[in-house]
Amino acid sequence: MDNKPTFEPRVIDGTAARAASGRPAPEYRSAPHNEEAEQALLGAILVNNKAYEKVSEFLRPQHFYDPGHLKIYEAISKLIERGQVANPVTLKAYFENDPQFAEEGGGGAYLASLAAGVVTVINAADYGKTIHDLFLRRQLIEVGTDMVNEAYEHDLDSNAMDQIEQAEKQLFDLASTGDVQGGFIAFSESLKVAIEMAEAAFRRSSHVTGVTCGLRDLDRKLGGLHPSDLLILAGRPSMGKTALATNMAFNAAKAYMKSNGSEGACVGFFSLEMSAEQLATRILAGEAEVSGDKIRRGDIRDSDFPKFITASQELGRVPFFVDDTPALSVSAVRTRCRRLKRTHNLGFVVVDYLQLLRGTSQRGAENRVQEISEITRGLKAIAKELDLPVLALSQLSRAVEQREDKRPQLSDLRESGSIEQDADVVMFVYREQYYLERAEPARRPEETEDKYNDRYANWQKRYGEVHNTAEAIIAKQRHGPIGSVRLYFDGQYTKFGDLDTDHDHDVGE
Repeated sequence: MDNKPTFEPRVIDGTAARAASGRPAPEYRSAPHNEEAEQALLGAILVNNKAYEKVSEFLRPQHFYDPGHLKIYEAISKLIERGQVANPVTLKAYFENDPQFAEEGGGGAYLASLAAGVVTVINAADYGKTIHDLFLRRQLIEVGTDMVNEAYEHDLDSNAMDQIEQAEKQLFDLASTGDVQGGFIAFSESLKVAIEMAEAAFRRSSHVTGVTCGLRDLDRKLGGLHPSDLLILAGRPSMGKTALATNMAFNAAKAYMKSNGSEGACVGFFSLEMSAEQLATRILAGEAEVSGDKIRRGDIRDSDFPKFITASQELGRVPFFVDDTPALSVSAVRTRCRRLKRTHNLGFVVVDYLQLLRGTSQRGAENRVQEISEITRGLKAIAKELDLPVLALSQLSRAVEQREDKRPQLSDLRESGSIEQDADVVMFVYREQYYLERAEPARRPEETEDKYNDRYANWQKRYGEVHNTAEAIIAKQRHGPIGSVRLYFDGQYTKFGDLDTDHDHDVGE
């Protein structure tokens, strides 16, 4: 008997050897994927093309990890959408000589094995969601890697905040494509929601279905500010756009506080033109009834300070948030709104004003029209996604000043027809007093005194009729009538309110 010792090859454990030597073992992680789920889904569709209907709405060829599976799903999609049958026989010719399937005995053999391995087609939707989820994970890894690489690069044209905004946009876009919810809703469900909204409006003292703006006649005309609506408030300089928007927003926030959340809304105010301090001074002036001009000049009396204290105690509890960051992009506005919605149940957004926002892409002046279109679409998307009203202020073109009747029209909206197209409501603020003050009659050469006195008396009469008043002209409303609402306006406190008498002159009702 041969007693020679037998020598077996020793398997060297690389990980143990590195651990013994103190060196860390290199880590290798493959991208998230599930080959079995991809095979099971493709097989299920090849056996029964109706399985495709369960995943076609959200699953795309690029969501597959395996390049061969990507090709097969793409071919299946094309055949089914043409109205043809997709099975191993009809697809065989496309993949028979594909080198990608050489190891499996050819494309035809691989297709047959996919179909033969199917146990049930019931789980097709679950397989599709698994594939889609793993694709999103791979995309997240890619976004993270890009963020790291870009953060290491020093680009003079892009600072850190720009990179953060770009990363937020990528994540939001990924979240949008990743939402596989949606589809048809039974009309009975929609009716139920509509009835609940009507019941809630009936129970409220204001009888509005949306967010109250605190102005009785405007609330009555609009039915409140409705969730998912984009409202445009436009006007020429010095008409009181910011003052009206501030009053509406602050009234909504105050109603939310006083009703413990049953009326009004928590407000996010993007003030791209004025600082937060200037906006606060305006609101304080209106609430304390002390002239804002006197506050700025320090021309205030001792008796005014108790008013400030009383007003500030109430104002400090109002859920009114101001962001005065200049030149924000739409994606930054969206990100900040989502954050405030999550932390404070944001219910109403104001942007002052639209033309000071930036689009997500860098465009030249010649593409300003496209950029404004992108901004209005972005604001409408925020309103729909967060289910709240968005009020955006807008400038008007100088065409108004060339007409004898200075009341604005839809055609006066500046830079883009998409503002009118994307908006659910378009309102103009107009103060005839502003124009009359600048048109006080002077005596003309060779004009008789009697004629001048008559002309001056007519001017004085008209000025008295419109003194301390303004018009909110509703030029477009998807859900209701257009028309004009007269409001009280106190220029000293930059404050809008209700007129005691009903002087509304409605159009189109």
